[in-house]
Amino acid sequence: MIEKGFLTETGKPESAVLVGVVNRIQSPKMVDEYLDELEFLAETAGAVVLTRFVQKVEAHHPGTLIGKGKLEEISLYVEENNVDLVIFDENLTPTQLRNIEAAVQRRVLDRTNLILDIFALRAQTAYAKVQVELAQYQYLLPRLSGLWTHLERQRGGIGLRGPGETEIETDRRVIRDKISKCKEQLGKIDLQMAIQRKNRGKMVRVALVGYTNVGKSTLMNLLSKSDVFAEDKLFATLDTTVRKVVVENLPFLISDTVGFIRKLPHHLVESFKSTLDEVRESDLLLHIVDISHPGFEDQIEVVTQTLDELGVSSKPLFLIFNKMDAFTYVPKDEDDLTPSTRENISLNDLMNSWMAKNNNPCIFISAKNKTNIDALKELLYEKVKEIHTVRYPYNDFLF
Repeated sequence: MIEKGFLTETGKPESAVLVGVVNRIQSPKMVDEYLDELEFLAETAGAVVLTRFVQKVEAHHPGTLIGKGKLEEISLYVEENNVDLVIFDENLTPTQLRNIEAAVQRRVLDRTNLILDIFALRAQTAYAKVQVELAQYQYLLPRLSGLWTHLERQRGGIGLRGPGETEIETDRRVIRDKISKCKEQLGKIDLQMAIQRKNRGKMVRVALVGYTNVGKSTLMNLLSKSDVFAEDKLFATLDTTVRKVVVENLPFLISDTVGFIRKLPHHLVESFKSTLDEVRESDLLLHIVDISHPGFEDQIEVVTQTLDELGVSSKPLFLIFNKMDAFTYVPKDEDDLTPSTRENISLNDLMNSWMAKNNNPCIFISAKNKTNIDALKELLYEKVKEIHTVRYPYNDFLF
């Protein structure tokens, strides 16, 4: 049973501290950007972030991820400031989770647990709720011993939305039974959705994909003149929404899918199989990118890798750089000889570089201000027409 509720017993938002790790793979700048995203995730879940802790390590400590000194520093801070949560940007093993929680005497969440919690909060339909529930059970199974102290509290909160939080008797056998039941339910719904997709006929299908919170739902509303829920928070959309769109005289289907994110939990990818089938069965992918985000190139790479894992990297794809209206540019002084950063590059320079080096068609728009939307529709029309003509060679009279 997925519950919603992310306040403390006094009715106030839960307080949290974030923990990140600098290592050979993650530079201090990268960790700072990752913690910005983790803070956004925490705020989306309903927490108030008080501070951050970052430690540079050569290798992760097998028992606690971070060193003993840093753990004591965190423990002292949470005690003095009465902090409710300690959230790690890394994924913790069951042993690490148990040891850290024993040291800080507070609830400890890792990145996967936080994302699962947001999905539980965002799940609206019965289908989305079952998908999230399955992912939560799969995450919970190897961590049962570390969660008993959570279960004994008999209350909700961030990281506690989900199965088993009021069932002390939960054990591995019960969890496995629940996983089997969820899979059985999803199997029936998957079959229904497959039939629905089949009944849509041979209309050309276009899928919106991209990092979370890049404006997919806003663009969907603009193109289809519909009212899909859109909000400036992570994972505002969980359920795939499909709408019929007509550009000039050409009809096609467009779908808005769940956003991707760095370190997207495998449990979620597996549980949201049917939702992601909309991507697999599409004829054209529109990869939406937030051009105003300082790490947009990293986000492009995350989405590209996820599409590759889904086996759809060979599909026709358009890059759509959204949020031109939010783009910021800080020109360098003429006597500044240091290397340029992303903030020192103008929008025109970015446009020219991406259009020159990219093999896929790309366009720069602002869905919010409706900038270049007509040009996007023209680009869409030409590609959908091309696919439609191949599929129905005798329907040229439509054009």
